[in-house]
Amino acid sequence: MLQPTHQSLQVATPTDGASPARAQPSAWGKVPVRERDQDNPWHSDAVCRRDEAGLFFAPSKEPTAARLSREEAAKRVCARCPVMVECREHALLQPEPYGVWGGLTAAERRVVLARRRRRDLELKKAARAATGPVAAAG
Repeated sequence: MLQPTHQSLQVATPTDGASPARAQPSAWGKVPVRERDQDNPWHSDAVCRRDEAGLFFAPSKEPTAARLSREEAAKRVCARCPVMVECREHALLQPEPYGVWGGLTAAERRVVLARRRRRDLELKKAARAATGPVAAAG
């Protein structure tokens, strides 16, 4: 079998009889995932596979108005996609530097990543502060 051109995410498979779309923990919280196997990676169900790739990636020297219009059209395609969350997480974990992935532009993904980094730092600081006095007293 040919390997997909995109590196697929590892997704959890339910083993306790739960629904395949149940939430699984990720590095940044709970993300709904679907049951997948090696023969059916998440991107094989992507709606964008049936659309022109030019809708999701900018041509060189694209005027701002045209870019905004194209990105909104791409986001409309993403909004009806059954694997939008998996696509978005893939783009955030890689990180994909260009195009619309999972309904987010590259600039929007940079904002999400920055927020996640800030939140992770705040959680680490809070964890250190909570364990600090206990360790000093021990």
